[in-house]
Amino acid sequence: MNSRTASRYTLCESWHIWAMRIQLLVIGLLSFAFTAGAAEGDNKHYKWTDEDGIVHYGDSVPAEYTDLDKEVVNDHGVTIGTIEGRKTEEELEAERLEEELRIQRELQHRADQALLATYQTVEEIEMHRDRRVELFQAQSRVTELYLRNLQRSLDKLERESLRYAPYSEDEDAELIDPGLVDAIQETKDTIERHKVNLKKFQDDEKAIFRQFEGDINRFMTLKGIE
Repeated sequence: MNSRTASRYTLCESWHIWAMRIQLLVIGLLSFAFTAGAAEGDNKHYKWTDEDGIVHYGDSVPAEYTDLDKEVVNDHGVTIGTIEGRKTEEELEAERLEEELRIQRELQHRADQALLATYQTVEEIEMHRDRRVELFQAQSRVTELYLRNLQRSLDKLERESLRYAPYSEDEDAELIDPGLVDAIQETKDTIERHKVNLKKFQDDEKAIFRQFEGDINRFMTLKGIE
């Protein structure tokens, strides 16, 4: 490398180093300016409107306005957030009702999805209903048969009790055996329990019909069936 070439190389290298220093200086200044601007913009102020419609600004909210809705604004007047005021009883009740309605809609949506996933036709729903109903009808028939047998047993026991005092018209009749008294009472109690069971089976059968009637109507609505 001759002296002229070496001198030119040294000059280029110096220029490159100087340019890099200038670039770093510019980046530093921009970074400082951005940070300072951001810090300035981070100052929070509040904006609210009173009951008379007058708009207020301040670094803090006076106690008499704490129940009102407020906006948080920066130094440039740009809204960067909101703070809800204290809700009235009417607003709280409206929110509660809205939440209940949302839950009901969600539950209905899930029920609709399950209904459509389970059945393809109305006939399938009716077949399922009939199988469920047959179960309760069978239980009712068995219970009714058992009740008839119990009633016959009770009639027999009560006829037998008429032979004894205090039920007999014979003044010399023997006092009824306590075991017979217990048998009569136990049979009566058993009859009452099975009557309750029979009523439950019959009510369950009616409930099944109502439930499936609702499912059929809903299925037809979802499928657009007239």
